[in-house]
Amino acid sequence: MKTRLFKVVGGLAALAMVAAGCAGEDSGSGSKDGEYRVLVLGGISAEGPLADNASTSVLSAKAGVDLVNASGGIDGKKVKIEVLDDQADPTVAVTKLREAIAKGKPDLVLNSGPSTVADATLPILKQNSILSFNIGPTATSADPKAFPLNFDLSASAQNQLDAYPPYFEEKGYAKVGILHGSSSYGEVYGAASEKTFDAAGLDVVANEEYDVAALDMTAQLEAIRAKSPDVLVLDAYGAPLGYVLKGIEKLGWDIPIVGNTSVSATTLISTEPPSGVLGTPAVKNLVMQVFKSTAYDAAATDANDLVARMKKIDPIKATLILAYNNDALALVQAAADEADSTDPKKIAEALLDADVQEEATTAVIGTYRFSADSHAANPAPEEFEFIAPGPLKDGQFH
Repeated sequence: MKTRLFKVVGGLAALAMVAAGCAGEDSGSGSKDGEYRVLVLGGISAEGPLADNASTSVLSAKAGVDLVNASGGIDGKKVKIEVLDDQADPTVAVTKLREAIAKGKPDLVLNSGPSTVADATLPILKQNSILSFNIGPTATSADPKAFPLNFDLSASAQNQLDAYPPYFEEKGYAKVGILHGSSSYGEVYGAASEKTFDAAGLDVVANEEYDVAALDMTAQLEAIRAKSPDVLVLDAYGAPLGYVLKGIEKLGWDIPIVGNTSVSATTLISTEPPSGVLGTPAVKNLVMQVFKSTAYDAAATDANDLVARMKKIDPIKATLILAYNNDALALVQAAADEADSTDPKKIAEALLDADVQEEATTAVIGTYRFSADSHAANPAPEEFEFIAPGPLKDGQFH
């Protein structure tokens, strides 16, 4: 388990001063009354798997608040959290975010995805100089030149893909077919996957994109099947995953399928019929990429502690891969401690410090590797593994 070199005594003393009404001036622009204000966006009223995913993301933020408040807060300030239901709709997210900022600018905004919401809200956060963390990467969200105060928590397409070639070599796959969605993340994934596999000496025989609003992906699947790949690499999140699997069954196509972390984040594959496909022929050929933290391990103390904190608040409805917001709070705490400030620019600078990244009590990803050139999480390949679908219990595959 990670243990932070946090100034616990000083932090707890500052919290005590806050409680006594003795706190000094706030260094964060959104702070008031000695509090550090966190705004969490999430589509908790969205339909289907998106609602469970958003619920888990928001729950992890609450668990993260409990974690940091129990060890001194953020730069001695008690963290207060507010949740905005954006319905996983970019238009709703923009409206509610603007309204919230108008009432009082928060110190930190956590975006629970999907990437379309990030695309819509990041310009607003930049305009208002608000520190943010995002779990739905876009083509520019990790670019410090575009968004200097934003950090991506989830693995980028490239991070995931770096773990594929060794797995393919182990399995003897040489010819690869790719199917990806039309979302911002899906498009990035589609381009990066072909480039990565080409560089590894693999033969990419097809690379097809489907409309995430479509109900039938048979045409794209037929185009890939015609090229006779050894394996199908799949990017799909939420309802589209079900349509893709249905299309493969409809075609009677017996092909190994390797799903990305978007696939493993969709509750459809960890739920038995009638609401899911676990244990059915639809997933007999499917393996999916996960973080090691989302596959239960009794020895993984940080992940197990996160599960315990989340369960204490509410049931965990989706996989722990949606629990990045816990890590965001831990990272901000460590960075604010290093910077001795809640100023967003100073925290952003401190987040680039390897010692800060190592000291943060993160759980979903063991160590985040932000840099001056990239605000992507950049987890090492050893953070991942490929597993068959299984039942989900308390956010982890068993």
